[in-house]
Amino acid sequence: MKTHLFTRLLAILTLLFAVFPLAATEAPAWSVGAAKVDVTPDYPVRLSGYGGRREEVEGVVQRLFAKAIAIGSDAEGPAVLLTVDNCGVPASMRDELVKRLAAKTKIVNERVAICSSHTHSAPMLAGVLPNLFSTEIPADHWTRIERYTRDLTDKLEQVALAALADRQPARLAWGSGHVSFAHNRRGFVFRPEDHSLPVLRVAGADGKVRAVLTSYACHCTTVGFNKHHGDWAGCAQEYLEKEFPGAIALTAIGCGADQNPNPRGTYEHAIEYGNALGAEAKRLAAGTLKPLAGKLECRTRQVSLPFDTLPTRAEWEAKAKEKSANVAFHAKVQLAKLDRGEKIPTELPYLVQVWNFGRELAIVFLPGEVVVDYSLRLKLEFDAERLWVNGYSNDVPCYIPSERILQEGGYEGATAMLYYDRPTRFAPGVEDRIIGAVHTLAPAAFKRPR
Repeated sequence: MKTHLFTRLLAILTLLFAVFPLAATEAPAWSVGAAKVDVTPDYPVRLSGYGGRREEVEGVVQRLFAKAIAIGSDAEGPAVLLTVDNCGVPASMRDELVKRLAAKTKIVNERVAICSSHTHSAPMLAGVLPNLFSTEIPADHWTRIERYTRDLTDKLEQVALAALADRQPARLAWGSGHVSFAHNRRGFVFRPEDHSLPVLRVAGADGKVRAVLTSYACHCTTVGFNKHHGDWAGCAQEYLEKEFPGAIALTAIGCGADQNPNPRGTYEHAIEYGNALGAEAKRLAAGTLKPLAGKLECRTRQVSLPFDTLPTRAEWEAKAKEKSANVAFHAKVQLAKLDRGEKIPTELPYLVQVWNFGRELAIVFLPGEVVVDYSLRLKLEFDAERLWVNGYSNDVPCYIPSERILQEGGYEGATAMLYYDRPTRFAPGVEDRIIGAVHTLAPAAFKRPR
């Protein structure tokens, strides 16, 4: 009997420790709010991510969410970080969100970050992967894509405002763990990977976990069925929200453009990976993390990434006759632009963003499908113990290859540009431009001595 009572008491204490991991001894240093909103459409719309799926969605296996955490008081100037279960949020949507928030809250551009989970089982958005299907999208399908784009913009505004309204005394802390289901998918001898799992914990004045933000460098391509699903990122969020009742779990993606979950292909795989990430994040969030007390500073810098030499009209015309439907459709799109008198762009505007909490943590937000070389290089040039790098942030204009991958070529280095409607591959030098922008934005205290 005594053994039975002791076992029950131990179980209760373990649960309480998981939900209330912090002793409420120090005064909360922050004002933080968290919110989430369901963004699963109740009407049919094409999914993004895979060009072979050309019918509208056939059902819902897992609901999709947009979530937000708002950090800082009005006097300090709050910052809002949003995550959304989608293949990619375009810069135009972020611009509209910032405009709306600025009108209602006076929040500034530098203090808004949007991270897409890159699930390939969420609705297509206008402005991302326009050539994905290598054929014209039927007018009725396009009408619903545009409708969802408007609806999601409204939902992002709603969840950001809800997080701002939810602000209350809180403590912030962070740490980094390890999961290993991502594998480099490129068929080359050198296949780098990044298995770090940074975790940000928001705890209330009572010590209860209110929000958990995680990030991992891996594609959300575990499943490819024609149904709504958050992939492993959605499963990780479900796991954490069950383990921390009442908390909101948010998932961003690191520099995982050349990383796939492996093996993959079933919902069971997505659950397995989500649970593995969730369990590691829970272990960290329920334990001792590094407190964040330094002032939150937010900066952005826009750089231009030049494209390689553009094809001539004659070369576009030749490409339009190729047997490859992807190449031919892309070329026809460029020719149509020329016929309308439009200028083919020679460079891509690229917004680099860095948030830092004093000297304690720097978070880098990079747009696009950023390959793993970027996070690995940044962790060599900055203090890896105080650095967090996200891709798929604020815009998903195309793949962002490193210099190595540009030279190697292949999907991430060249051919994926067809689906993003970019005129050609990047010119050499884009990696140094992006890394240079991070160096400009991040305080010197985070840099490794040379």
